[in-house]
Amino acid sequence: MLEGLKPTEKITAPAGWNPAITYDGMYGEATTPGTINKPDFKQYLEEAGYDPDSIEVVGNVRTSRWQRYDGEWLTSYRFNFTTKNNDSIDLPLLWSNAKKKKKPIEVKRDTASAFVIALSDWQLGKCDEGQTSEDTVARIMESFDRIEAQLKRGKYGKILIADVGDIIEGFSNAADMQQLATNDLSLMQQVDVAISLVWEIISRAARYAPVNYISISSNHCQQRINKQRVGRVGQADWGVMIAQQIHRLATVAEIPVIVSIPQPDDESLAVDVFDNGFHILGVVHGHQVARPEQMADWWRKSAFGHQSVAAATTLLHGHWHHLRVTELGKAANGGSRFMIMAKTMDNGSNWWRLTSGEQSSTGTVCFELRDKTHFQGSIMVF
Repeated sequence: MLEGLKPTEKITAPAGWNPAITYDGMYGEATTPGTINKPDFKQYLEEAGYDPDSIEVVGNVRTSRWQRYDGEWLTSYRFNFTTKNNDSIDLPLLWSNAKKKKKPIEVKRDTASAFVIALSDWQLGKCDEGQTSEDTVARIMESFDRIEAQLKRGKYGKILIADVGDIIEGFSNAADMQQLATNDLSLMQQVDVAISLVWEIISRAARYAPVNYISISSNHCQQRINKQRVGRVGQADWGVMIAQQIHRLATVAEIPVIVSIPQPDDESLAVDVFDNGFHILGVVHGHQVARPEQMADWWRKSAFGHQSVAAATTLLHGHWHHLRVTELGKAANGGSRFMIMAKTMDNGSNWWRLTSGEQSSTGTVCFELRDKTHFQGSIMVF
């Protein structure tokens, strides 16, 4: 009599929505069981053994719904939380700031002009020569104030903000054991502070003109295991990941930002500044060669090999922490090719100072490009 009668299929939560809590001591993610009513997230964490007074829920809450055997709909909630009163860096919540859209400043812009801002070698998290991450952030924010004053004066048609690499210090470079002693931020904190600072300058700049944010792969940001690079170079990189988060923030804030990242197998890229082939800005970190003097030869070989910066009229790079402007051969637009090596904003390096005898000052390198006008190598430092 029971032929054809099948047991009721078990109703389970969708894949990836099983209840769980992960926490690294600073940041955590929690997924609740399926419930009919929305739970109290702090109470949920308290019942799991966490102190509700020492943590706070941050960011957007994600949900997944499914129907139970009795027809009731269940909802699982996934949310992020973080430790309160982080002593390292006190920065506003990113997602809250993203939603606070600032009004553009109404000015008559010069559409034939562009302003390039080089964010180079911040190496966030690195503390050396008696300075901490608070010093780095303060120095960068002061630079932002001076840059914004220039944006207000310049009335540029577009603004290019280039992460020239090594935006965080990381923990897996050649001197990885030393980094355990000289870093005062965890890897997660380094990335969080980097996103916060990049978003700060982008949200400021976007009030004056449309922004193109550029990011490339670099040695301190590369995914590495036992000091060796792993993964596809244009994707397995913290700088590129930060650019992806900037894209999400810009989408939420509805501000005009183009985000440019390399092809999956490239470490560099080039952008057509005015979309007419006259000024092509190439961006690369510079760790591809052993000495800064070799960058010109690397660029020439890249042109011969039809690499991503082959058509560049101006090449921007960092890595060596000091300023250098080099005039090279003629570009396709009839003017000279220029190579600009940007300064650093990090806390210095005792190792480099003691072994080389050299030490460089900090600053943010910027320069102007004008449509149909050849670049002559003039730069500004803020």
